[in-house]
Amino acid sequence: MYTAGMEPHTDFMFCCGAITEVLKFGPRQLHPEHKRVFLLIPGNPGLVGFYKTFMQELHTQLGHAYPVWAVSHAGHCAAPDCMDMVEDARAAAEDDVFGLNGQIEHKLAFIREHIPKGSSLVLVGHSIGCYIILEMMRRNPELKVLKAVMLFPTIERMAESPQGRRMTPLLCQMRYLAYLPVFLLSLLPDILKAALIKLVFSSITSLDHCILQPTVQLLRGDSAANSMYLGGQEMRMVLERDNTTIEKNLDKLIFYYGATDHWCPVKYFNDIRRDFPHGDFRLCEKGFRHAFVLDVGREVANMVAEWIYSSLRT
Repeated sequence: MYTAGMEPHTDFMFCCGAITEVLKFGPRQLHPEHKRVFLLIPGNPGLVGFYKTFMQELHTQLGHAYPVWAVSHAGHCAAPDCMDMVEDARAAAEDDVFGLNGQIEHKLAFIREHIPKGSSLVLVGHSIGCYIILEMMRRNPELKVLKAVMLFPTIERMAESPQGRRMTPLLCQMRYLAYLPVFLLSLLPDILKAALIKLVFSSITSLDHCILQPTVQLLRGDSAANSMYLGGQEMRMVLERDNTTIEKNLDKLIFYYGATDHWCPVKYFNDIRRDFPHGDFRLCEKGFRHAFVLDVGREVANMVAEWIYSSLRT
């Protein structure tokens, strides 16, 4: 659970013309003296509030020595009253900023605009965030990546995975039908939304209550629609694994697969480990779920800090 102490900053901005939330542990602004910067690329839904406990623990385990930031997916956060979802609706539609390609370009633009050029990045991806990281590294080989940690990586054959087979019809063929219940939920007061969320997650005894606020935000309408739109593109576009980019960056990559993950099953772990016998591929032995932020954000942060600690000394 998140504990008070080192309070984070939350900033809202337009990036690629779309509303973007940035959660920051450490300095609110980066300067050239920040030689190492941790940047988290979320899964889907891409609200940074889901990762608050994880980020706080990572920041603590690193001795508060490095900035730990997370950037939301474009349009996945609830815009403040003074800001719209997009600056220019026509431009956002033309650039497909809420789609998978748009989200990749959104992250590259954020780094160009907000990370000092001399800083080395430790990228932490979760789920589709891992695919986005590989694409970022492919599109910009000059990106200064010290390490990239891939947590429960959905980097291949998403529609063929057990969960993908269940979700593809909903996200690709029936997405607009799903908008109706989301719209109806958005009409409820936030206190009722929070009560429903607690009920849905009541079987998780160690639920991190930090996830309640971002889930309430997700149910306010547009954020959920943008999340489902991105999910439909994931099913169609995340097909073959990008072996070329993995090979070029193998020494920088750490992969962590779940033993019971229906989005990236153990077969995918065995396949990638076979294809890259010298890579750093780890299989969870603790029973963590794909959506680890629900209950074990602190534990996963401790593991990540341990894995990359030696790299920070080079």
